[in-house]
Amino acid sequence: QVQLVESGGGLVQPGGSLRLSCAVSGLIFSLYDMRWYRQAPGEPREYVATVTSDLLTYYADSVEGRFTISRDNAKSTVYLQMDSLKSEDTAVYYCHTVGDNWGQGTQVTVSS
Repeated sequence: QVQLVESGGGLVQPGGSLRLSCAVSGLIFSLYDMRWYRQAPGEPREYVATVTSDLLTYYADSVEGRFTISRDNAKSTVYLQMDSLKSEDTAVYYCHTVGDNWGQGTQVTVSS
């Protein structure tokens, strides 16, 4: 059974930083692409970033240059470093992998 557990969310002021983590179990982590998505209140879930099995990275235009996705295969964990946060980054952040497996989400709130 594949499990994804996100952590690291919280309340941060505009311009601040947070690092999200997603610990994965139940599959051979290193073989699969990992993605982050987010969902703001009243909005559809939207794509944020990908790190592939061979360490290529891709970003949504809205976060390019501010967010960094990475992975540690030894820890079966994917990270999302979020810098220069804006109020519009407020959302529940989810990690996702093969087989349409999702975590439970972690809340990020950017507010003064």
